[in-house]
Amino acid sequence: MTSPSPRFAGLDGLRALAVLLVVVYHLFPGWLLQSGFVGVDVFFVISGFLITSLLLREHDRTGRIALGAFWARRARRLLPALAVVVTVSASVAWLIGGDVLLGLGRQVLGAITFSSNWASISAGASYFAGTQPELLRNLWSLAVEEQFYVLWPLLLPVFLLLPRRGMRAAVAMALAAASLAWAAQLVGIGAGSVDLTRAYYGTDTHAFGLLLGVALAFALAGRTAWSASARPSIGGVVPAWTAVIGTASVIGIIIVGALPAGAERYPLVPAIASALTAVAIAAATHAGSWFGHALDVAPLRWIGARSYGIYLWHWPVVVLLALATTGGFLEESVPVTVGLGAAALTLGVSAASYRLLEQPVRRLGFRGAGRALWARLHSTPSRRFGAIATVGVGALVLGGTTAAVAAAPPVSSSQAVVEAGQRALDAASAAPTPSGGSTDAPLPTPTPAATEGPDGEPLPPAPVTVSGDRVTAVGDSVMLASAGGLLDELPGVQIDAEVSRSMWAGSKIIDRLSDQGALRDYVVVGLGTNGPVDSDALQDIYDRVGRDRTLVLVTAFAPRDWIPGVNAELTAFAASHPGVVIADWSGAIAPHADVLAGDGIHPGETGGRIYADTVTHAIDAVANQRAQTRYQVQLIRWATTRALAPVPPS
Repeated sequence: MTSPSPRFAGLDGLRALAVLLVVVYHLFPGWLLQSGFVGVDVFFVISGFLITSLLLREHDRTGRIALGAFWARRARRLLPALAVVVTVSASVAWLIGGDVLLGLGRQVLGAITFSSNWASISAGASYFAGTQPELLRNLWSLAVEEQFYVLWPLLLPVFLLLPRRGMRAAVAMALAAASLAWAAQLVGIGAGSVDLTRAYYGTDTHAFGLLLGVALAFALAGRTAWSASARPSIGGVVPAWTAVIGTASVIGIIIVGALPAGAERYPLVPAIASALTAVAIAAATHAGSWFGHALDVAPLRWIGARSYGIYLWHWPVVVLLALATTGGFLEESVPVTVGLGAAALTLGVSAASYRLLEQPVRRLGFRGAGRALWARLHSTPSRRFGAIATVGVGALVLGGTTAAVAAAPPVSSSQAVVEAGQRALDAASAAPTPSGGSTDAPLPTPTPAATEGPDGEPLPPAPVTVSGDRVTAVGDSVMLASAGGLLDELPGVQIDAEVSRSMWAGSKIIDRLSDQGALRDYVVVGLGTNGPVDSDALQDIYDRVGRDRTLVLVTAFAPRDWIPGVNAELTAFAASHPGVVIADWSGAIAPHADVLAGDGIHPGETGGRIYADTVTHAIDAVANQRAQTRYQVQLIRWATTRALAPVPPS
């Protein structure tokens, strides 16, 4: 993500491609670039190639590598924009409050120590879970690159002991292959997004792109052309082939970025993107090739030069903008208007940062920039006002960052409501069973006594209310968060709910309760939140519940792309199976989504009451429908008996 001078032709265009892939992936999820995260891998290959080429060039020119000067250049390039992004984003997050502050202290510490990737791994954070709006999540890749910048200049002299560049390139390729194999091993033995995140975030498991760039720099050492010293050749076989191969590789990168579910095929998909990037770099930097200069057309070069700032800003901007406008954030469902607004704001603040902060510090250095600010403080009133405003804003955002870290909640709002539900469930389990018998055994369905009118005809039954000791509820974290409401609405209800359950877990739980003789008359199943629902899983549950019980299926509500399909499947199954009814939680909570936790999924106290009311009304509706059916049967019998009775003589 760096752009030191002198420049290689084509690298700004490739940087532009990389940042566009990532930005579209994050700001417009579900669009064409569903694997746009591979833009980070494009950056990695560019960085490995460019830094190694610069160090080799310096070594060839001076016979040594000035580590202090190298690291100072990296600091001038990276730190100013990073400091502004972290402090401004944290201060705005403090004004918004809520879940966006969760873990902010760890994220800020990771940002200033360039250890964000390992800090996230140690905290169990997930790159591929959109339920938690981590404000500085995108800084993981900057941490990987900075760790490379620190370690690689120290290791390069060891590589230079090898006599030939081919041997150096081979060793670098072997290390890249080892990193790739280690990532594949971790993903192969893992069992979830946390394991995938470990492989994705790890410096050791995501270094293959950087090392591939290193190998390319070794292989092409002395054969590439700096843009300042080489002009493109219009004709010739080699320039033509480099253009064809380079164009094909860029198209290939875009195609890889458009692959669906690329994260599930890590590290294969990023490895392919990295290899294509290496081909594109080789084609762009080949002496006499016009392909690299074609990549550096003005718009792409403009974006590429500012790609570092664009990458830094885009993620916190979309998180904060979504929270401010919609009250929530989920990576899979960023509204289009929010994405467009975030894109425009990102370009604006990145351009301002590049012109007013990054370039002056790179040109003058930290001390020079400080002296320039001091001079403005002692200059004309207008310049003095600008300098004072700059210092004042800096103080404000530093204070806002401190306040944001101090105000960070210990757990997310969704975790808080789930834990509250678990406490309510634990308290109910610890309470003694009311006198009057066990609540575990199924109870007979009572038949409301029909009263008779003056002529002996049956009168409609009184409304039926089903007691909680006739209800078994099996569910996921949404039901668990609603446990308090269910226990209030249905005292004595039996609840078996846990986090991250899917519909396939339902049959085993129902089997266990049935074997214990604990399965009750009404079985409520709320397991549609965590993934698509299969009709076979529903049939399995239906068969185990049995025909003498009522199965109540609870619809799901969550900003997930599979939810409409889940609810359609549940509704169709209920319509085609006797003894199955729907409790429409989705329809009930949709007008009141503001009472859900920050993830837009889990209900708090008010939402828990809505959940309980929805389930209770569905159960009572079944009981009343059956009572009404019995009444109609009794009425027909009474009318038939009366019609067939002999008429008494007058």
